[in-house]
Formats: sequence, structure tokens, C-alpha cells
Amino acid sequence: MIELVIDARRKDLGGFEVGRVLPFHSRRMVGPFIFLDQMGPAEFAPGAAAIDVRPHPHIGLSTLTYLFEGEILHHDNLGYNQPIRPGEVNWMTAGKGIVHSERTDPLKKSRGGPMHGMQAWVALPDEAEEIDPSFHHLGEDAQPSYENGGLFARLVAGEAYGAKASAPVSSPLFYVHWELQPGVRTAPPPGKGGGGMSERALFVAKGAIEVGDRTFHEGQMIVLEPTAEPTVKALVQSTVMVLGGEPVGERLIWWNFVASSQARIDQAKADWKAGRMKLPSEDDLEFIPLPEEPVQAQAAPAPVEPKPTDPV
Repeated sequence: MIELVIDARRKDLGGFEVGRVLPFHSRRMVGPFIFLDQMGPAEFAPGAAAIDVRPHPHIGLSTLTYLFEGEILHHDNLGYNQPIRPGEVNWMTAGKGIVHSERTDPLKKSRGGPMHGMQAWVALPDEAEEIDPSFHHLGEDAQPSYENGGLFARLVAGEAYGAKASAPVSSPLFYVHWELQPGVRTAPPPGKGGGGMSERALFVAKGAIEVGDRTFHEGQMIVLEPTAEPTVKALVQSTVMVLGGEPVGERLIWWNFVASSQARIDQAKADWKAGRMKLPSEDDLEFIPLPEEPVQAQAAPAPVEPKPTDPV
């Protein structure tokens, strides 16, 4: 039933720990998901360093930010300035190019508090790689949810279980948040043999689960075989992200850029270095410069105030 298990690579960034899940050297994508990070869990002391990612560019992808705890303030060069809180979705489509920052609000920083969430990048299909950039903030009511018998499920994006979320996806996918009480059994959306998506995975953000006769814990991604139809059992109270979709084709990833050709990535590099990509009007006093060294995406350290070789 299980094709591969990926352990998140953890990195302490000055009191804030993140875990890089995708891309992985032997599995760069799951469906259109080309990047997956777990942010935290962390507890910031009052006034301590928090989320402080300076303006930086993207092309060829949609970013999906989703929180379990805490708050992040988004600024972009389309003019959106939007805090995101638990259960909400920030869906930003870069297309031909966008610039944004992710910060902790100064008042929130002064008070301190928890931070735990996920950030995913979804590669755009060929026909959408150069669409105009856009941003959508979606509240909890835009995401179908279900609760019964110790299972809470929220459809964060895409289609699954006969429901459809409001995020404006560009290709077939699903992204589901499960909260499971101990002993609860459930199942992911069907695979290829059951009329579902070709590629699927489970990521344990908290707790421990059993799939088949194997146990998996926090920080592990379980990539399922295309035709597998497993039952998942929570061994303790657990938070699990379930994701999948149809492949969009081979993609290159360099720093924050995703594209189907090296020429397009080279153009984005030149545009950022030359200052041809506008900074957010509400956050234009600094930015992350273009890295001067090659970026090995599958082994890059996790973001949040990155070093020059980090994707963010």
C-alpha cells in the first residue's frame, strides 16, 4: 500500500523550527504539490523573533498557507495586506510573477504566542503558468467540513468526498485537514483504481497513526501506491494533512521559481536582479536578493528569513 515514507528535515531557525517534506530527492512532487513545509510547532516568547520573511518573488505556482495556531500577515504587490488565522486559507497564484512578504504583526510579536501551520506550493499546469497573478483569502465557511465520532475533516482546497472547496485551483487536486481522536478510523480519498486521483499522500503534523500494520509519527509523509485503499487509525490525538492530485508534468524549481523550462527561470532571475518586479507598497523597504549560488531544491534548508540558497 505504501510507496515511500519521507521524514521531514527539521531545522532550527533561531527559535522557530520548520520541517521540509517536499521536494525530496526520490520524490519531488505528489500530484501538483511541489513543495510542502511544516511551520513549527513553536511557542514565541513576547518580543522574540517570529515570522519575518522579507519580500521575495514567485512564478509558475500557487502558494497555499494554512494554520493550526498563530497568525501570519501577508503583503503582496497586488495591494493585498491580509492576516491569516487558523482554519483560513491564503491562496496566492504567482503565474507570470508576484512579490510578497510574510511577517508577524508587531502587536502579535510583542505578545508572543504559538505558531503551527503548513505551507504548500502547487505547480501550475502548462496553460496556466503565465496567467496574471492573483490572491484570495478564504475563511472557514469557504471550506466544507465534517465532524462525527471523533473525526473532524476540512477540505482546504480542491475536490474530495463529494465536496468542493472555494480555492481557485488550476488542476485536479485535494488537500484535506483531519483532526483524529484516539482510536478513530478513516480513509483517504480513493486512488486511481477507485476513480480518484493518481497520486496521494498523508502527512502527520501531530500525533501518530497506523496505516496497514505500520505506525507513523509526527513529521512523516506516507506516499500511497496509486491503487491502495488503506484504512487509517489514530493511535493518539492526531493532526493529519491528506493531499493528492494529478501530475502536471515535469517542473524545474530554483529558489522561489517553478517553471517547465530553464529559460523561464533564467528570465525570472534576471527580472528580480534588475528590479523589474515591484515590491509590495506596504512593505518596500527591504527584500531578499537573488541568490548568487546554485540552489539544490531537494536539499535546500527550510524558509523563514532564509540564507541565499533557501526557497521561501
